[in-house]
Amino acid sequence: MAGSYDFEEQERIAELTAWWEDNRWYVLGAVVAAVVAFAGWQGWLMWKHKRAEEAAGLYRPVAEAATSDDPKKLEEAAKPLFDRVPGSFQASEAALMIAKAAFAKGDLAEAQKRLQWVMSNGAQEHRPVARLRLAAVLLEQKKYDDALKLLDENKDPAFAPLVADAKGDVMLAQGRIDEARASYKAAVDASDARNPVRQVAQTKLDALGGSQ
Repeated sequence: MAGSYDFEEQERIAELTAWWEDNRWYVLGAVVAAVVAFAGWQGWLMWKHKRAEEAAGLYRPVAEAATSDDPKKLEEAAKPLFDRVPGSFQASEAALMIAKAAFAKGDLAEAQKRLQWVMSNGAQEHRPVARLRLAAVLLEQKKYDDALKLLDENKDPAFAPLVADAKGDVMLAQGRIDEARASYKAAVDASDARNPVRQVAQTKLDALGGSQ
């Protein structure tokens, strides 16, 4: 029995050896791919964490400069963010701050440029905000059709009350009173009692004679 067992064992070993000779590169390739993928994932996590830390550090001077409401100071403080971590949350936050300061100073071109940058390159969370603020810039520039078209691109239900209120402002500026009234009513209906937009839109609606 021992001899028979040894012979059968040798056959299995021979078969295994032959299989290994035929398939070892596929097996080794799969193992290497798995190791590389795991290492890449770990490396990506480390890189992402490092970028987040870097962006947080670079944002501190921007937060300090924001107290001045000076677009130039903000731009200088934010330049390292835009250069080194342009896709970060902090970079798009800085761009929104620059746009706000520029708008307050009447520099609509600068505000528009920064807001368009956020819409194209900023963090996803900031893009709907940038769209609303850019609509306000276009309204100030009397580019009413462009503002309405931009607002119509909103797909986020959470921003529906703000968008409806902003559309009412544009329509009111165009003298489209009935449509403005309907848009303010839509803003009221889309927001709950705790949403501050509801009160603002209701005030505008009442000023136009309420819903009719």
